[in-house]
Amino acid sequence: MNKLLGILTLLTTIEIVDASQIETIIDQANLASFYAGNDGRSDARMMIVDAKGNKQLRQFVILRKDLEEGADQNFLVVFNRPSDVKGTVFMVHKKIKNEDDRWLYLPALDLEKRISSSDNRTSFVGSDFFYEDVSGRNPSIDNHTLVKQDDDLYYIKSTAKTPSEVEFSYYTMQINRQNYLPMLIEYYNQSDELYRRVEVLEVIEVQGYPTVMKSKVSNLKTGGYTLLEFRQPAYDLGMDEAVFGLRSLRNPPKKWLARQKKAKQ
Repeated sequence: MNKLLGILTLLTTIEIVDASQIETIIDQANLASFYAGNDGRSDARMMIVDAKGNKQLRQFVILRKDLEEGADQNFLVVFNRPSDVKGTVFMVHKKIKNEDDRWLYLPALDLEKRISSSDNRTSFVGSDFFYEDVSGRNPSIDNHTLVKQDDDLYYIKSTAKTPSEVEFSYYTMQINRQNYLPMLIEYYNQSDELYRRVEVLEVIEVQGYPTVMKSKVSNLKTGGYTLLEFRQPAYDLGMDEAVFGLRSLRNPPKKWLARQKKAKQ
């Protein structure tokens, strides 16, 4: 009996350690992916390629400001090329304890559109990225399991706590053990088929922060993919919260859209 109790105690301890470890890994991955510095700015170039090899270009500036480390933050994405999307603005007020507020401004229609939570996992301006990919998925709305680990990576399996709100059955992540950036995310459908892949192709250090410079999202059902490249990222610029007010949908902040000469130290 004492031996059995000892085994049960050991198993319980292992489960607690594993639960604590996975929470730490996921929290660190979220911080590394979306919270470098107190704020950030980057030019971005998106190339959308369909199964026939046809290409569409999107260029934009992305601005971010953290309101609380690892919690609420704001994003502003302003498109400047090509001409048919120039002036399009996507803004997110990300909220950890509530649903995010998301808006899309379409200049051709002079229309401000609220994006509901049901649209978060739909195409972002015609690309293979989803709206949710841009500002991040709240880690607390999924269950995460550490499947295994090796010298280089943590292998995670995640399922949505509310499966009816997502199109996937589960997704897996390979997280770099050194910098905690997710290097590969793969999504599986209800038939256990891999249908979507998000992979990091290049990482460099910017102002002491490991920074993704190039990533790729592949739609394995259609054969299309989208490449996203970041240029001249900068952090800790001293952005003010007013940059992310509703006024910026129609009148984006020119000061911050221009390339910054030097990051604030």
